[in-house]
Amino acid sequence: MNPPQATLTPLDPAIEADIVKFEEMLALYHADQLDPDVFRVFRLNNGIYGQRQGGTNHMVRVKVPYGSMTADQLDLLGAVVEEHSRGWGHITTRQNLQFHFVQLDDIPLVMRKLATVGLSTREACGDTVRNVQGCHLAGACPYEVLDISAWAEAVHQHFLRNPLAQRMPRKFKINFSGCDTDCGQAMFNDVGVIAAKRTAEDGQIEHGFRVFVAGGLGTTPFAALALEEFTSRQDLLPTIESVLRVFDQTGNRDNKLRARMKWVVEHLGIEEVRKQVFSIRKLLPASATWPGGIPAVVTELGDTPAGQDSDQTPTLIGQGVAVTLGPGTPYDRWVKANVVRGAANGTVSAYAWCELGDITGHQFRALAGVVRKFTGDIRVTNRQNFVLRGLNESQLPELYQDLLTANMAQPGAELVRDVVACPGADTCNLAVTQSRGLAKAIDQALEEAGLADVGGVRINISGCPNSCGQHHTADIGFFGAERRAHGQSAPGYQMLLGGYVGQEQIHFGTKALRLPARNAPQAVVRVMRQFVGERLAAETFRQWIDRVGGVTEITKGLRDLDQFPLPTEGPEFYTDFDETAPYVAEVGDSECAT
Repeated sequence: MNPPQATLTPLDPAIEADIVKFEEMLALYHADQLDPDVFRVFRLNNGIYGQRQGGTNHMVRVKVPYGSMTADQLDLLGAVVEEHSRGWGHITTRQNLQFHFVQLDDIPLVMRKLATVGLSTREACGDTVRNVQGCHLAGACPYEVLDISAWAEAVHQHFLRNPLAQRMPRKFKINFSGCDTDCGQAMFNDVGVIAAKRTAEDGQIEHGFRVFVAGGLGTTPFAALALEEFTSRQDLLPTIESVLRVFDQTGNRDNKLRARMKWVVEHLGIEEVRKQVFSIRKLLPASATWPGGIPAVVTELGDTPAGQDSDQTPTLIGQGVAVTLGPGTPYDRWVKANVVRGAANGTVSAYAWCELGDITGHQFRALAGVVRKFTGDIRVTNRQNFVLRGLNESQLPELYQDLLTANMAQPGAELVRDVVACPGADTCNLAVTQSRGLAKAIDQALEEAGLADVGGVRINISGCPNSCGQHHTADIGFFGAERRAHGQSAPGYQMLLGGYVGQEQIHFGTKALRLPARNAPQAVVRVMRQFVGERLAAETFRQWIDRVGGVTEITKGLRDLDQFPLPTEGPEFYTDFDETAPYVAEVGDSECAT
């Protein structure tokens, strides 16, 4: 008797069409019948990047709209990273999942595997509308004005494969937050949407949004600007499409370095941009694809906020939110640092820690098991972790044990010991330093100094000035730079202090000093030790900086760290973290890996 045949899951026809076209274009490329530049643009639009190692090695980026995932997807990714990558994947600061060293000829097969669980790489890269981000606590946050989950899904669906969004002047990023705490970090995106409410003349409360435009990081950060005082729920999608149309029509197609929405505003001025957006929005109903009204997916899923539990003091984990772990059992410390409470539905959420944003095949499968066992609801965070939602108090002890077994129960996920870093020179063509190695060194230095449990401070690292690690927005930020000392090249960093995002505003970190890579961990320890010793009750890192005299004053205590010893006296200063050979700054052709 023959064994039963496995049932094949039918693929989404649109994803199947994407894969078939990729196979066709790959065949033409191999046959030298397709210009390499044309193939490069094509594969980027399909989420496939070249990497530093060159040859047939590629990085595959998977879109995870607003971070929402299923157990089946986690299981599948566990198998994919083991069978086609190096055994682990990486969470990005934009809620994508990516994995490296995938061979070019294997990519169609990888795409098909991803498609069996509804995952796609389409438009995860390239000059497209990138992954639509959303607050990972949406629908579970006690402070939210609206649950933005369905709205983020509606925007994702509207622009995916939309002809308007295929060959834009540059990439276009959209982000949602459910309240002005701005956990989704709407304030540095091309379009940032924050749920809001207003009181009408008749006293009725109307829920809608505040739309911000032209934010960005990179080498020249721009704060997003408010488009209008209030945008109704019916007008949200038409407003976003109108901004996209203005960008498509006025963005700089001759110079990619000045092609983002922030440069449109610098060139035209915000008033002219507003005028053009509102003019297009007024006439957009004439479009055959007018996206007005309440999207069907919002009507289906709803956007009612979680609300606050009157019997529970709400907790939130984020930038500027102080969490003091103190003494207690490892479980007590985990609950205090990783569990969010206070939603009116009585559920709680818990963070699962991913060191450096990495997650192994075993951890993918462990999380899939946890999702099936406890909650069914998990999201990727923009600080490279996962958050499990819809839990109840009785489940927490067993959940903790399961996460402990998977090495994902470190207390302080999303806080100071949870250093965020881009992939750096490990795989990126633009990076000049091993940002991941520095992140590990900082974490170790904080642990040894007894400072890793300090709450309310965030540390971000980029391996170059392009801010994939979002160093501009962190309390303590670093970006990599080549240094010259005693006639030799050496890895170095620029340190920034005081970045902050929240309350519909953004402060970019102020440059403190340049220093050798090897001294960066000690610089962090000194700053943290001073902060802990001087902070007032409930004082944030940013408030402390302002009170004690600003970044210039704090930097005075770090000046001695900007010194390189002679190569014979300190050879480690001339070798980067995670490297054994002498440092060389190697920069390749950019494929815009941000």
